[in-house]
Amino acid sequence: MKREFLTTGDGSVTIHLPEWNEQYHSKHGAIAEAQHVFIQTGLHHFLAENATEHISILEIGFGTGLNAFLTLLEAERNSWQVHYTGIEAYPVAFSEVAQLNYPKKLNASENDFFRLHKIPWEVASAISRNFQLTKRQQFFSEIADHKQYQLIYFDAFGARVQPELWTEAIFKKMFEALVPGGVLVTYAAKGSVRRAMQTVGFTVSRLPGPPGKREMLRASK
Repeated sequence: MKREFLTTGDGSVTIHLPEWNEQYHSKHGAIAEAQHVFIQTGLHHFLAENATEHISILEIGFGTGLNAFLTLLEAERNSWQVHYTGIEAYPVAFSEVAQLNYPKKLNASENDFFRLHKIPWEVASAISRNFQLTKRQQFFSEIADHKQYQLIYFDAFGARVQPELWTEAIFKKMFEALVPGGVLVTYAAKGSVRRAMQTVGFTVSRLPGPPGKREMLRASK
């Protein structure tokens, strides 16, 4: 599938798939979306509500590594201990990663960003004193984790192009992967997605969305 680079509304770059008219991040701002949905509404919310500095995170759709990179920066800034697992069926090539401008836009280390992509798959690797990353190359339907994570970043391609990733079957796997009290956040807000989450047992809240999007969802176990 053809892949292009698109500069989004906040100046950060994402990968665009013209065949699907879909991109890895919001065209209104890749960094802005990730910060709002996953860092503020997910990570900061969970740690504030649970008064802890240790967290285990599962990301559905490791992709460009932007969400992991932002989480790494937050872990370093706040001395949080993060165990991060990123699931990706089709890893982004390093030649593409090298064209993303996230370190520059965030005034952060390019080496740290590249390290997220260079570490081997299927092996837990310490990226820093506060951040451990395990990347797993597998389809989301193959996930079988049980009560291992406190927070899930659900960042799959949209239901318009991959509806099979937004079903009750997938959200049942997410529910089972979370510990009691765990939280899932996603940029999506479709009624069908919310109902699928609720059917498998989640309590779902509709919250203000990132730039260009009215709402997003946060689901609690």
